[in-house]
Amino acid sequence: MKILFFQSPEKTLYALETNEALKNSELEKLNWLFGGADYLEDLEISGEFIGPRKEMITPWSTNAVEISQNMGIKGILRIEAFYPWTEGSTFDPMLQRHYKGLGQNVYSIAKTPDPIQYIEDISSYNEKEGLALNAEEVAYLEGVSKSLDRPLTDSEVFGFSQVNSEHCRHKIFNGTFILDGEEKSMTLFQLIKETSKANKNGIVSAYSDNVAFVKGPKALQFAPKSSDKADYFEIKEIDTVISLKAETHNFPTTVEPFNGAATGSGGEIRDRMAGGTASIPLAGTAVYMTSYPRSEAGRSWEKNLSERKWLYQSPMDILIKASNGASDFGNKFGQPIICGSLMTFEHNEDELHWGFDKVIMQAGGVGFTAAPYSLKKNPEKGDRIVLMGGDNYRIGMGGSAVSSLNTGELSLSLEMNAIQRSNPEMQKRVSNVIRALAESEDNPIVSIHDHGAGGHLNCLSELVENTGGTINLEKLPVGDPTLSAKEIIGNESQERMGLVVKDVHIDKIKKIADRERAPFYNIGQTTGDMQFKFENTQTGEKPVDWSLNHMFGSSPKTVLVDKRAKQNFKAPEYKVQDFEQYLTNVLQLEAVACKDWLTNKVDRSVTGRVAKQQTTGELQLPLNNVAVMAMDYSGNKGIATSIGHSPIAALVSPEAGSRLAIAEALTNLIWAPLTDGLKGVSLSANWMWPAKNEGENERLYRAVESTSDFAIALGINIPTGKDSLSMTQKYPSGQTVKSPGTVIISTVGECSAINNVISPGLKASPESTLLYIDLSKDDAKLGGSSFAQSLNKIGNEVPDIKDAAYFKSAFATIQDLIKQNKVLAGHDISSGGLITTLLEMCFPDQNTGIDIHASNLKEKDLIKALFAENPGLVIQVKDAADITTFLNSQGISAVEIATVNATGTIKIDGLNKSWEVSVLRDIWYKSSYLLDQQQSGKRLAKERFENYKNQPLNYTFPEQWKGTYESLNLDPNRKTTTGAKAAIIREKGVNGDREMAYSLWLAGFDVKDIHMTDLISGKENLEDVNMIVFVGGFSNSDVLGSAKGWAGAFLYNEKAKNALDNFYARKDTLSLGVCNGCQLMVALDLINPEHEEKASMLHNESHKFESSFVNVTIPQNNSVMFGSLSGLQLGVWVAHGEGKFNLPADKESYNIGMKYSYEAYPGNPNGSDHNVAGLASKDGRHLAIMPHIERAIAPWNWPYYPEDLQKEDVSPWITAFINARNWVEEHSA
Repeated sequence: MKILFFQSPEKTLYALETNEALKNSELEKLNWLFGGADYLEDLEISGEFIGPRKEMITPWSTNAVEISQNMGIKGILRIEAFYPWTEGSTFDPMLQRHYKGLGQNVYSIAKTPDPIQYIEDISSYNEKEGLALNAEEVAYLEGVSKSLDRPLTDSEVFGFSQVNSEHCRHKIFNGTFILDGEEKSMTLFQLIKETSKANKNGIVSAYSDNVAFVKGPKALQFAPKSSDKADYFEIKEIDTVISLKAETHNFPTTVEPFNGAATGSGGEIRDRMAGGTASIPLAGTAVYMTSYPRSEAGRSWEKNLSERKWLYQSPMDILIKASNGASDFGNKFGQPIICGSLMTFEHNEDELHWGFDKVIMQAGGVGFTAAPYSLKKNPEKGDRIVLMGGDNYRIGMGGSAVSSLNTGELSLSLEMNAIQRSNPEMQKRVSNVIRALAESEDNPIVSIHDHGAGGHLNCLSELVENTGGTINLEKLPVGDPTLSAKEIIGNESQERMGLVVKDVHIDKIKKIADRERAPFYNIGQTTGDMQFKFENTQTGEKPVDWSLNHMFGSSPKTVLVDKRAKQNFKAPEYKVQDFEQYLTNVLQLEAVACKDWLTNKVDRSVTGRVAKQQTTGELQLPLNNVAVMAMDYSGNKGIATSIGHSPIAALVSPEAGSRLAIAEALTNLIWAPLTDGLKGVSLSANWMWPAKNEGENERLYRAVESTSDFAIALGINIPTGKDSLSMTQKYPSGQTVKSPGTVIISTVGECSAINNVISPGLKASPESTLLYIDLSKDDAKLGGSSFAQSLNKIGNEVPDIKDAAYFKSAFATIQDLIKQNKVLAGHDISSGGLITTLLEMCFPDQNTGIDIHASNLKEKDLIKALFAENPGLVIQVKDAADITTFLNSQGISAVEIATVNATGTIKIDGLNKSWEVSVLRDIWYKSSYLLDQQQSGKRLAKERFENYKNQPLNYTFPEQWKGTYESLNLDPNRKTTTGAKAAIIREKGVNGDREMAYSLWLAGFDVKDIHMTDLISGKENLEDVNMIVFVGGFSNSDVLGSAKGWAGAFLYNEKAKNALDNFYARKDTLSLGVCNGCQLMVALDLINPEHEEKASMLHNESHKFESSFVNVTIPQNNSVMFGSLSGLQLGVWVAHGEGKFNLPADKESYNIGMKYSYEAYPGNPNGSDHNVAGLASKDGRHLAIMPHIERAIAPWNWPYYPEDLQKEDVSPWITAFINARNWVEEHSA
């Protein structure tokens, strides 16, 4: 082994571990790959550097090594980047270390794999390793050992602790509760299951799989005819089921937020991949709850709470890093995060301390699969066990057990063992294989399970729990040669899936996996003897060899004895004359304030099927209630989802808190027209609770019981959920901080009309009225409200839902109004109360204001009336009298709460004062600005704050535009070929392939799916196509620069290079590169090869991923695709990290095809020279653009679209693809 060093012009040092000497030609390739880095012949490098921990090969390294392999360089085992350390440099000690000099031992670990240990004293071993086994479980294992007549191995004891941990086996939810001396007749899990017994509705699968499935609509599947080779796309009608899932990753996110949240997101996505026998994840949701971030000194709700010496990371660090991690995973994997929530909270009262010190990080999402694949099959003796995904590393050893304990309870080293490693690009490759099988006519998967908590031990044991199985230890991939057998089979390395398949199907699946470059391992077989065994067939060692009955065991029933604790929280005191100060404070609480800092860095457009995400209005502010994904590209059906929670109210009344959480989720969901109304809604309930503290088990039982009762009363079910019941943080000082007991409700329902989903932004309709509909039937109460929180109080009375039947009836009635197109705009009442709801309806547009008629309300105390968070709705309607009459006829009460004005002012009768909406909007935006400083830097965060309200979306459409299929001669149901042939070209890690293929197909192309493996192998050579498109995404995770690895695969593979060169030498060809594809075209110099000074793509000036819907202008140009669009100003999605065009030549020498309409950030999201968003070749045949026009093809893709055109089929962007098809037809005759 030898370490080679390269140093870049920026002084970054690359250290390569290689097991063979490199030739000069290979050193030259590396010089190119590392951006002109010089090869240093020194064996030792002096100086101080920041680099990764030597024990953990980074995902960056995994990708860098694969890039080198794809360029034909052999023998490299590891590549890491080291950065010069200077005085004052900061780094994350969880992931990095400070090196003094780098030498040949930089990756050396003085460790050999530990031998199998035979555990004679299980109790001591449990204590030493922090396995969280209780006394009964220790005794049980001692009995197993006796029955086997041998000591158990370390792997067996460790494995038992993981698969039987609270985290995996939910002992509390399955336990017996004895409360105030009375034994409860039902477990918590039974209470939840009662909802599905009472209201089965559309449930297909509940409680028995990685996800819940409910009946879905018919959809048009758009996929290649086959997936083991390059093939053409086709449409096919399928019956679907819809998936819902939510997972928490609280402990890993508390310890190391970026990777904790990233792998939380990745794990939840894998759950949706593993539903049935193969399932497709569509979109994600995210929830973050931390203690106060203290983003500005002197805030009234923070200043009286002294900052703790945080155990691992500060709340500010956690908020930024965790949201970066979850966003990064979604961005790179290709899953939009379209809905979410944020809450910060701390409170001290009567010597008790509450706060989200142990944070909540919830990742959730929706998806679908073909109905025949919704249920797993039973494995049979002789079936093969397959593993797909990455290598094993010493990661998350004991993560499931550690997650079952209170943070701070174990030694730091054991807790640090739960740090995760995120590699979304690897998971995308595996996902592509699962997607291919889910879309096939004859999916061969018998059963499938994701790798998460407990690693192979949990995943593989559950796969074979009805048959038993033998796993060949030596066939498991190992990324760290120092791993012991226990560490190989128990680690929680991510991005892996376990499958059971028939032996006859192995070759077919492997062929697809090889094409997708998804690592594939045939690791064992089912045995039919109920024995679970890991065996090294080369050495004969068996680290695990026992019955599955021993492993899943008869672990004793958990009994929880508790009694009701008395807790009275002080009520807030207030004066009406201080209304303005109260409003100013409430609007800045993170739960109420603008969430732009979260949404501006996460992809909300990938898939091209996003029909409703967070942002709305001409100012694109994150205010939408509900999120919706289209079931397919041309239909009108979709999947709607939303989130609700009320943890502060739950401190006062767990029962009310549960009902309020469900109510919030449903008052968010109500704005999507639902095919089956409330009956078609299913919920996920995720429980985060500081159990095992006095009074908390009793409060948990009441919360779950009321959730069950309320769901049953509403006629809905809860077919899925998760619990995390160790939400307590212990400090060395002895202080204990409890996270408030929280249930987060996620919803799913089939949307009947994706182009008719209501947003909060008020329409400019002077004759319209805002109606307030109270759903609580309760008096206005301030307990648990943001208003009380802003005064450091909780309150002693919280609102509740007093009449479930009324709530249910009101839901149905509002749904009717939406389906009749009677609702112009609508918003729910939750954090911040009625006043916040009304203001937020004004914020998305520049000049909208309202006059609030508070005197019409029953509650005459203005503070209570406007700040109470009683569940309710506000709808904007044209014919208030008629609508009110209709509501009354259905038994629903409504109050005229406001009228719209065009002066941009807010007036409240009863208060002799008015405000400019723009002033209040800036106050509401301020907390986002303060947090954005931590990620975009102070300068750009300030520019965003100053410019967001001055860059409204404005459009210039083609004259007499008619966006119907008929008018443009398009057929979304086409089953025939046209002869105009195009191909999308994919590299591992890209994620914008399907929406691009569909845009081409809809425009009339026959579209071929070509992977780089097809070109490198010579199976495809592009001779049969006239147009190619390099699609968007994160090829090779953007390691060593965007599209650098992709470019290397073309430049240094003879067959791929010849295919490309020959294609561009022809005169009958067109090409397009979008986002990552644009970066590739620039890197390969395909746009302006005649220029001496070469263009390049640089990091966005914010040095972060930018996601927004922006205005672009099409200047006069001669490009094939955009020529006819010259002069238009349209809206389009951007989603990229390295989108800055660096154009060294004169502006006049470029054929500019697209520009950002605004020069200033964030309208120009990356700082591109001349505001350039796209360039065309001199002859106009080849086009490279950063914005995603393929994600803005349908009007429902646009979060702000001309109202009179919303019901049309396509947007003007389809014209670009039609132009390309027409050109190809003219030039290929």
